[in-house]
Amino acid sequence: MTHDKGRDAAAPRHCPEPGTRTVVELAGLRRRLASMLYESMLMLGVLALVFLVPYLILGIGFGIAPPGGLAWLHIFVVLGMYFVWYWHRHGQTLAMQTWRLKIVGEDGRVAGVGRSWVRYALAWPSVLLGGVGLLWALVDRDRQFLHDRLAGTRIVLLPPQRPS
Repeated sequence: MTHDKGRDAAAPRHCPEPGTRTVVELAGLRRRLASMLYESMLMLGVLALVFLVPYLILGIGFGIAPPGGLAWLHIFVVLGMYFVWYWHRHGQTLAMQTWRLKIVGEDGRVAGVGRSWVRYALAWPSVLLGGVGLLWALVDRDRQFLHDRLAGTRIVLLPPQRPS
């Protein structure tokens, strides 16, 4: 079993992978933060495609500027659809696949659509209010983010892929 070095390995907790006897380690804080940084870069591309392009077409082509509240709602919904689809379908976004992270419920199974939307909605204030929900991981017994604790989800570290 691979452990992150330093603080990430300080409090290893384990969560059984459903249907197997393998024990999966809860992901370390540094790995989760690195994945979030990578995810934010990927989100720039997603937002450019489904947010910026339509708003440019509306603005330049038709002289329409939707109100700011509608723009924020659009961003919230578009990003929510991206995250919830990946979390519910695979338990992983593209960045999480790179870092071998997976979101599971407390039972070890992939989070359902409802739980994924709750996690997504709670992540916004967790990050935007000075990162208080991320800092929560420093005092949490399992080093989980506040939005994971409240949503009943966990981020686990998957074992490395073995070459076939």
